[in-house]
Amino acid sequence: MKHFTRLVRPYIVWMVLIVVLPLLLIVLYSFTTGGNELVNIRFTLDNFKKIGEPIYFDVFKKSMLLGIVSVLICLVFGYTLAYMITKYSEKAQNFLILLVTIPMWINTLLRTYAWISILSDNGLLNRLLVLLGLEPATMMYTDAAVMLGLVSDMLPFMVIPIHTSIRKIDKSLIEASHDLGAGNFQTFWQVIFKMSIPGVINGVMMTFLLSISTFVIPKLLGGGQYMLIGNLIETQFISVGNWNFGSAISILLTLLIVIGISLMKKFDREEKEENG
Repeated sequence: MKHFTRLVRPYIVWMVLIVVLPLLLIVLYSFTTGGNELVNIRFTLDNFKKIGEPIYFDVFKKSMLLGIVSVLICLVFGYTLAYMITKYSEKAQNFLILLVTIPMWINTLLRTYAWISILSDNGLLNRLLVLLGLEPATMMYTDAAVMLGLVSDMLPFMVIPIHTSIRKIDKSLIEASHDLGAGNFQTFWQVIFKMSIPGVINGVMMTFLLSISTFVIPKLLGGGQYMLIGNLIETQFISVGNWNFGSAISILLTLLIVIGISLMKKFDREEKEENG
């Protein structure tokens, strides 16, 4: 036990330095005023009250709306793709899921720049339209470009948990449903979809939380005209220099993430109880 404690001690110190200490500083800044210097600070709730101002509240509303839309699109395409993958053999499923996860190995910034090279005025897509004799279209810095970037970036986070839930369903339940006279759609809705709800919830929560907190995609594909929660935090820390307000927004976003993770754990626990 003592040997184990000695081995774990460096990791505990490392976690305190890179996780706990920065988090405590963010909490401190969020409840104080006085800038980024810890001198003459004063405790206040003004930073959180400021979030309710119309200009900042609109940012939260737009982020939530964009997150909901991206979730709905990812859910439709993600569930369809996950369901189709489960129709193949075990080896084929592993290979197809690998193809889904490969884009996640590439940095988000690089993937976003790849979309810029495709959607820009002189990009690959417009060149293809010209070759087909069609007029080139302006696709950059539009709602469609931002949504396309978000969906392509978040889709794997929807596909993987849904595929895992569907893959765990006992095939005998599906066969029993057909034996009892249920059609394909009824079997899908009453058996497959209902039993895959934990995976759907996990996918929805991950996609939503990542969508509202991202700042690279809206900034590059939206041309800076999209101010979402992630962009607002970046602006407060880097451009404006208001660390106190930026910390307050970060704490609120952290609470949303903690709530989302708690919900995912709850559904995972319920799924294990049903299967166990």
